[in-house]
Amino acid sequence: MTSEQRITYCRICEALCGVVATVENGRLMELRPDGDNPLSRGRVCPKGIAMADIQNDPDRVLTPLRRRSDGGFDEVSWDDALADIAQRLRVIVDRHGGGEVGHYLGNPAAFGYATSLWHGLFMKRLNSAHQYTAGSQDINSRFVASRLLYGAISQLPFPDLPRTDFLLVVGANPLVSHGSALRSPRIKEDLASVVERGGRVVIIDPRRTETARKYEHVAVYPDSDAWLLLSLLHVIFEEGLADHDALARQATGSAALRAAAAEFAPERTERLTGVEAHVVRELAHAFATAPSACAYGRTGACLGRHATLVCFLLDALSIVTGNLDRPGGTLFARGVVPLEEFGERAHALSYAEARSRVGSHPDVMGTFPAAIMAEEITTPGAGQLRALISTAGNPVLSVPNGQALAAALPSLDLVVAMDLYMNETNRHADYILPATTFLERSDMQWGFAAASPTVFMQSTEAVVPPYGQAREEWRVYDDIARLMGMSVLAQGPLARWNRVFVMLERLGLIRLSPRSVFELLLRLGPYGDRFGLRRGGLTPRRLRAHPHGVVLAEHAPTGILHEVVQHADRRVHLSPAAILNEVNTLGERHPADPAYPLRLIGLRELRSHNSWMHNSETLMKGARSRRHRARISPADATAAGLVDGGRVRIVSATGVIETEVLITDEVNAGTVAVPHGWGHDGGWQRANAAGGANVNDLTSNRNDQLERLAGMSVLNGVAVRVESIDR
Repeated sequence: MTSEQRITYCRICEALCGVVATVENGRLMELRPDGDNPLSRGRVCPKGIAMADIQNDPDRVLTPLRRRSDGGFDEVSWDDALADIAQRLRVIVDRHGGGEVGHYLGNPAAFGYATSLWHGLFMKRLNSAHQYTAGSQDINSRFVASRLLYGAISQLPFPDLPRTDFLLVVGANPLVSHGSALRSPRIKEDLASVVERGGRVVIIDPRRTETARKYEHVAVYPDSDAWLLLSLLHVIFEEGLADHDALARQATGSAALRAAAAEFAPERTERLTGVEAHVVRELAHAFATAPSACAYGRTGACLGRHATLVCFLLDALSIVTGNLDRPGGTLFARGVVPLEEFGERAHALSYAEARSRVGSHPDVMGTFPAAIMAEEITTPGAGQLRALISTAGNPVLSVPNGQALAAALPSLDLVVAMDLYMNETNRHADYILPATTFLERSDMQWGFAAASPTVFMQSTEAVVPPYGQAREEWRVYDDIARLMGMSVLAQGPLARWNRVFVMLERLGLIRLSPRSVFELLLRLGPYGDRFGLRRGGLTPRRLRAHPHGVVLAEHAPTGILHEVVQHADRRVHLSPAAILNEVNTLGERHPADPAYPLRLIGLRELRSHNSWMHNSETLMKGARSRRHRARISPADATAAGLVDGGRVRIVSATGVIETEVLITDEVNAGTVAVPHGWGHDGGWQRANAAGGANVNDLTSNRNDQLERLAGMSVLNGVAVRVESIDR
């Protein structure tokens, strides 16, 4: 028996930690940290190691499955499955147009180059507006804030952790998330180093998270971040702490922003935020006078009623204090593979250029809120959603009121899923097609990897061949298109030459693949060799010669604002009308409702990742720690007659869930925190047995209850009450 060690990297989150795979006769035996990876240097989280469980899981779907009339599934050949899918899609397109075919793209697709690129080409070739992603439950508000500030919707500004003196964290728990929208595989050391060199790390969160316990914690009421950030800006302007030279060089609209913040003195907002005025004033002064400072926020900041405004104000803090685009401050992301940069310059990344048929929500990079999918299926008329392809996603668990979507899916003419498992969504599919894991395909880092304080690049080959009949998703899109008589390359005005493209592809005269596209962009990018014009530049061959990865610069570049900002005047815009309108309509934090006196927030767990890793025995070990539990304060537990370890019913205006109680002082009275991603009922035995409840059943998919500027699902600050089941 031959054992081999193969170098690769994890693709579960933005950290992209280096791992070493032990392979015997084409089977993965184990994963361990790669001590020679220059960035992660032997660090990897439990989820990365547990990917071996996913790879070898007997519950994985490894053959195409076709639904029977009784709701069960039979194995079917790839040829039969693809032929039937293509024929049924062709009928829909011929009768109603490609605009009635929809697509949902889940979170895992964001960490590989092939699926996201080819699904976009496929859907654009169909000319369909029905595109949905996990982004409307995660990060789209951050993208829209970047569009309003910088004119660059794909830009993900990030904190310069190795050099900052003051890190303000809002609604993020990086010791557990490992730095979402921020590449920091050694986040524990990066945060500790801020304090070791005399700086401060301040965590603003309704819950005393794992990160908040380690550093300074400022407890706030759920979904009150907008008021708090405006109060910080109020103090900075009022006390003359703004960097007017930086504002004059970099931005426009600072006077209007100052006027908007003038109404939010800390003495007025402390009853809305729960943060005393003197604390706000000290924080504002310390942030503005630190040698360098940066503000960082993630999902907690992105999922409230005013999510886009909150993301906007986080960057505004750095901009107003002169901490944008400078060492130790908030930096711009510049991709080694500049796909998004090319998209920005070509004006191909849209915002509010189209509106959804249901709810009239603005598009965000061509996608609409996933929360409206159920209504798009059930609402008749032109453009009604009639077929859905879901890739690496589980929207029934991840969207608000997922039960409405589960009820709507069977009415579609066709549902196709590409995934590793039969999950709560694709159990309603007509076909479940087996996808590859990231260990079964080649890849190259891009996208989120650009939000990195150290410029780094790594590529990888597949470490094991695909198990069973698993196929890469991009090849499936390509095959379906070909069987429908389409070429995904015949885009826009080239569509008239579709037959020529199809013929050339069949003859093998056109051999475009995601890998060839990305290798081309790599060589054309800011660190590429420009096909020999730049000596020492990066090439695919050089990457392959360094399987542990290549450090291209110790620090991310600064002084690049005029390259990155896409507004015509090349300046940051601090007072767009949409933001000023949000500020003017903030009103009260929450309407009082005695029927629902508490506020619900979600939380991320170290050994969970959204909704798809609860079938790992490694991650689910520990009878007590791996139960689904609602975190409730002692005061609220006593008032409701709850006991630790007992059962609780949580009720909102939208739904009801039941779960176990954990009485803890990590949340203050009035706040209930419930982990997301639980409540399984799919084809995964360990996950089903884990029990728990889907916290998103408490949230609303009503159009008037989605965030206005980005169509975000409102998953934080939901009004609830708790009741004792035991009593």
